[in-house]
Formats: sequence, C-alpha cells, structure tokens
Amino acid sequence: MKDPSSMQLKFHLPAIYLPALRFRILVVIAIIFLAVFANRGHSADSDLAGQSRLTIDRIYKDKEFSSKTYAARWLDGRNEFTTLAPSGKSKDRRDILRHVAATGETEVMVASGDLIPKGAEKPLAIDDYAWSKDRALLLIYTNSKRVWRRNTRGDYWLLDRKTKRLTMLGGDAKPSTMMFAKLSPTGRQVAYVRDRNIYLEDLSDHSIRRLTESHSDDVINGTADWAYEEEFQVRDGFRWSPDGKRIAYWQIDTAGVGKFPLVNNTDSVYPKVTWFAYPKVGKLNPSCRIGVVDCETRKTRWIKAPGNPREHYIPRMQWAANSDELLIQQLNRLQNRNQLFLASASHGDALPLLTESDDAWVDVHRELFWLADGTKFTWISERDGWRHVYLVSRDGKETRLLTPGKFDVIRLLHVNEEAELIYFIASPDNPTERFLYRAGLNGGGVQRVTPATEKGVHAYRFSSDASFAIHVASSADRPAKTQLVRMPQHNRLRMLEGNQKVNEKLAQLSRTPTEFFRVDVGGGVQLDGWCIKPPNFDPAGSYPLLVYVYGEPAGSTVVNRWGGTTYMWHQMLAQRGYVVMSFDNRGTNAPRGREWRKSVYEKIGVLSPTEQAAAVRGVLAKRPYLDPRRVGIWGWSGGGSSSLQAIFKHGNLYSTAIAIAAVPDQRYYDTMYQERYMGLPKPNAKGYREGSPINFARHLKGNLLIVHGGGDDNCHYQTVELLIDELVAHNKQFSLMAYPNRTHSISERANTTRHLRELMTRYLSQHLPVTKRDERSLKRGEEGS
Repeated sequence: MKDPSSMQLKFHLPAIYLPALRFRILVVIAIIFLAVFANRGHSADSDLAGQSRLTIDRIYKDKEFSSKTYAARWLDGRNEFTTLAPSGKSKDRRDILRHVAATGETEVMVASGDLIPKGAEKPLAIDDYAWSKDRALLLIYTNSKRVWRRNTRGDYWLLDRKTKRLTMLGGDAKPSTMMFAKLSPTGRQVAYVRDRNIYLEDLSDHSIRRLTESHSDDVINGTADWAYEEEFQVRDGFRWSPDGKRIAYWQIDTAGVGKFPLVNNTDSVYPKVTWFAYPKVGKLNPSCRIGVVDCETRKTRWIKAPGNPREHYIPRMQWAANSDELLIQQLNRLQNRNQLFLASASHGDALPLLTESDDAWVDVHRELFWLADGTKFTWISERDGWRHVYLVSRDGKETRLLTPGKFDVIRLLHVNEEAELIYFIASPDNPTERFLYRAGLNGGGVQRVTPATEKGVHAYRFSSDASFAIHVASSADRPAKTQLVRMPQHNRLRMLEGNQKVNEKLAQLSRTPTEFFRVDVGGGVQLDGWCIKPPNFDPAGSYPLLVYVYGEPAGSTVVNRWGGTTYMWHQMLAQRGYVVMSFDNRGTNAPRGREWRKSVYEKIGVLSPTEQAAAVRGVLAKRPYLDPRRVGIWGWSGGGSSSLQAIFKHGNLYSTAIAIAAVPDQRYYDTMYQERYMGLPKPNAKGYREGSPINFARHLKGNLLIVHGGGDDNCHYQTVELLIDELVAHNKQFSLMAYPNRTHSISERANTTRHLRELMTRYLSQHLPVTKRDERSLKRGEEGS
C-alpha cells in the first residue's frame, strides 16, 4: 500500500465551474489573509495595552518596577568613595571600585580574584565591608544570617592588600555565628561578638581572647535582646575607644523577663519551639548597664548610672571625643525624661550634663556630633515646641540654638566645622517633602540648599570635608535617582543611578499622578493626604474608595517619595477602578511640630480612628465621585490596628477592612513602645481599653480580612487568637489568613508576597467591588480623553 502522503487525488469538474471556483478560492484566501493580519494587529495592540496595564505578576513575580539603589560609601578623610560592581560579566564576582569625586576617575581597589579563599572556586560574597584607617586591611562580612530584623550574624575574613593574604577570622567559630566585627583604631586587632560575649583577635598571630563573661543565657554582652533591638535599634552593642585600648559595651540581663514562644509547625514532624524574652506592657523589664573593658587586663569597669536598671533604659552610648569619658543617654521607664551623663571610663562615675523632659515622651536620637577640639557637641531638643539643633558645651552649662524658626529639623546630617556650617533635612513649608538646609554654627542664617525647583524627598551622604555629597531624590511617582553634587553650591557633577529602565516601564503605564492635598477634620485641624485616581478619570463617575493607613507615632504615610511595590499595587487598583487615598492624622511622625506629634499621648487608637474617619467624611463631602457605600481601609502593623479600629468603631462609614500584622490588644505589646506613647497600664486603664480594637469587635458590621504571620516575633499571633475568640463570641463573621513561620514582614518562603497581594486584591474585588457603572465611568473617561 502506498504512503497516503504521496497519493495524488484527481478531481474532474466541468469547465464551466472553474472560474467560479477560482473566485471562491481567492475570496477564502483573502479572508484568511485579512484575518491573519488583523490578528497580528490585534496582538500588537494587546502587547501595547499589556504594557500599560499592571498585574500582580508584573509587580511581585517579574519585579518589573524594582528600582536600583546606588550603594556607595565615602572613604574617611578623602573625597573618594567606593562601590561594589560586577567583575566582568560574572554575576558571582564583584570588585570593590574606588571613585574620585572631582574627576570621575575609577579604578579597581580590590579585585574579586583577591577574595577567593584557598581551595575555593568562587570569591566571597560581600554582604558588607570595612577598611582599616590606612586602607591596608579590608574586613569582609559574608555568609550572613538573619537575627530578628536584619542579617547581623555571619562570617568575617581579613584581606591584607599588600600581601594578598586572605584569612578567616574567629578561629574555631561555627559558621555564621560572629557579629559586628570591627578593626581597632590601630589596625592591629579586631573585636567581635560571639555567643553573647565580646572576643578580641590579635591580627599578628590570630590568637583569640574573650573579654567579657556571660554565666547565663540571659546575660548578653556587646549586642542586645529583642526589645532593645526592636525599639531602640541597639544591635551593634560595643564601641572601641579612640586609642584602641578599651571597649565600651552594653550588657543586658533578661533574667525574670517573661518568655514568649515561636512555634514552627512546618519544618519537622514535631513542632520546634523558640523561646525569647519579651517584656509586655506593665511587666518586668530587662536590666541594662554599660561596661568598659580593658583590652589588656580584661577587667570591666561598670558605669554608675543612677536609678533601678529595671526601671530605666540606656538607648545611646558613645565615647566623648576622647578615650577617657563616655556620653550616655538614660531614659526613665515612662520615657518622659532623658538624662545625659558624662561618665568616667576609669572610675565609672557619671556626671549629669543636661536633662530633656516632656509631658508626653522624649525621643532619643543619634545626631550627636563633637567639634574637633571636644569642647562642644550637637544636641536635638523639642524644648521650644519644634525639633531643633543646639550646640552644647562639654560641661552642659552653655547651650546655643542653631536652627531658629517654627519648623522641625527632621535629621541633622553633617557638621562642617571648617566652614562653620551644619547641614540638615527639613521642610518648613510642606511636611510631605524633605530638603537639605544649612545653618551657621553661630546660630543664624538658615538657608535651603536643595534647589528651589526640586520637589519630593531628598537624602544626602557627605564626604568628610563636605565638599561633595551623594544626593538621592525621589517623589511619589518617580523612583530614586542618585547624583553626585558639589557643595556648597549643590552643582550636579554626574548621574550615578537614574533607574532609566524602570522609568521607561513607568512611561508606558496608564496611570495618574499622585495628588497631594489637605482635608479639614474640624477644630482647626487639617490633615495631609494623597490621592491616586483611575486613569482617564471621569469626575461624573462613581468610584469605590480604599484608604491606606498607618496612624501611629512610629511613622507616616503621606510623604512625597517613591513607594515601591505598594505604590505600584495602588496604581494597579486605580487601573481597575479604585480611588486610593491616605491621610496622616495627628500623632503620626510628621514634621509639624511637637504639639502635632504628641497630641496623641495616652490616646493611641483613640484619636487616630476619629481623625481618619473625619478625613474620609471630608473627602466624601467634597468629592461626589466617591461612593460612600463602598469605602475600604487597609494597613500593616500599626496600620493593621488602625484598620481594625476603623471597621469596629466606624462601621457605618467603612464597609471593608484588611488588617495585616495588627495588635488587637495593646496590653500584649512590648513595654518600650507601648508605654512610651500610652504610659503605664494601671494609671491609663481607660486609654488602654479604648485604644485596643479587641474591645470594640462586637460592633463589626462589614467585611473584615485578618492577615498575620504565625512566626511574628513583634506583633504576636497570640493577640489574633484573642481577637478570634472575641469575634466568635459575638457571632461576627470574618476572614482569616495565617502565614505559618512568617515574621512581621510576611515575606519569607516561596511566593509569599505575591500570594498575599493576590489575596488582598481578590478580597477587595469581592467585597469592595468595581461595578458595571464604574466600568462605564472608566469607559467614558477613556472616550473623553
């Protein structure tokens, strides 16, 4: 039998039919031809439309809009900085480059090939690095592991640049167990923390000595417990003296502090439980003291700070511009008094220099800079109602205001003593923005340095002599660009990172610019807010409103800076027909003066939901395109708590809420944060009761989605279970998503962030829907444009 593919079929038709058949064949071919090209055109249009439309996958899986940061650090005493850059085309190899600020000259300072350990095939992965003063030695931090919030435990290697010798430090230390290694000022030794103690390694023979003693798992030397790390950002807990002979360090004792368990149910057949000390509101605190250990004798002298160490905190400590004295900031438990002490490293005596007090709370700061001769230092205070910089004499008797005016200094960046100038970030006229200012050390002449044409948020890192600065600028709709500028004129020398690819992607999107505005909430109070509207917005349309909230003193949401993936998600929702807004109520960390920030004292969870609701009512009254029947709210951490407050206390206003990583009951949060803003639970029992969402769960009317990480060490899943019990007791229906073993960020493990955002998007689509009427509004807007 023949192969069917080779068979020829013959048809015999009368000749009269042939022209008609040919015509029909040509018609069919033409139709097919047109269809093919029409589909090709449709495909091109779809591709173009696809580039203008946002999706969860584009944002969180493909990460198309992830902007780059320019990680540079200035070399001490030089107008040069270093960066890490790929070595050739290899992704696994990175060189350390040196850049000359004035000329742009670049050279390889350390090649990746110099960082290959003996017997290894690849160079060390650089998580961080530091130089000796003469830059002859390079300290490499690698193989890092996470401790609570950051990767602060890892391995350390030392490169001798002259001999090319690469040595692993720590002797027989287990992998990823060393913390905060620092070269001594002389460059002959390195100190680090391991197993709750400080060790000293001699770089001539790599002999190792332990400098501190920890006879209990509760005693921690040279680093911090959970609470000090979380609330005071004390991680690196020791400081070399300028002469390299002594080390000052924190010692924290958590004995007697209540322990909290984190339960891992997924990584083994039986659950693994991790216990850690967590002081809850009104309970026993850890004890803290400062010691100074002599590197030769290994003897520690303890600083004699007054008061019960269980009822005081020491959030800041540093050498006082010499090797004999320390400056120590001590807070009382209520944190409404901060005492500054000048302490003797030899005798331990602590002399009080000055005291900051407040009817609410006092914020500690790191903006303490010494003048070169050690006779004066900078100090931050709100004593006149605004956050200002002062110059204080070493004995504390003379104080000079350097930044007069009714505005807040957001951050003091640099003291240029030669030019008699200080540089700081402020925004006197618009609290949603951040600009560079300068003032004289004589207390006058406040001037803006960031060009007047610039908007948004600006950050600066200065060279040692302030001749140059690395300038990072962004706005709500524009990712960060990094430039090198010459000071004091702020002349741009060159672009270091413009995020061009992300900007090109953003240019293709269908999106509206973020609108910043103010809303009157009564009593003469106006809140700052922002609004993102749907593309091709129709003012005659009707749109659901979603509010993004934080609401607590630790942060703010209404700032004109790039918001990353959360901003992109909000834009995606706007493309689908939502109006997204955010408001900063009083009590948030905005540069609007002490009274603004501290009016919330003892009223966390009381003032904020009232003002947030007033803001929503204000925009509903002024903007008829917002549908008052479809108002939702979402937030994370403090914003999760605010979302619970909103749906429980103002159920007639909000129909839907998503509360992520919330604290339903303030009595279960840690002492250092909650007591700072609420006082102690017994004297302020009413405030704690009214400020805790759980006490209003019975009023739930709308749709509530609760999201929490099962491994959240900060805002514990325990409080979610308490809330579940309360909701069930009152027969309130709600939705719950628990992510096992995820921390407060709910970002660990495969696909978590993408899954969470998909969950949130679906929940809003179901419970705060965009209706057919909304879609017609969007279509009218497109036609109108």
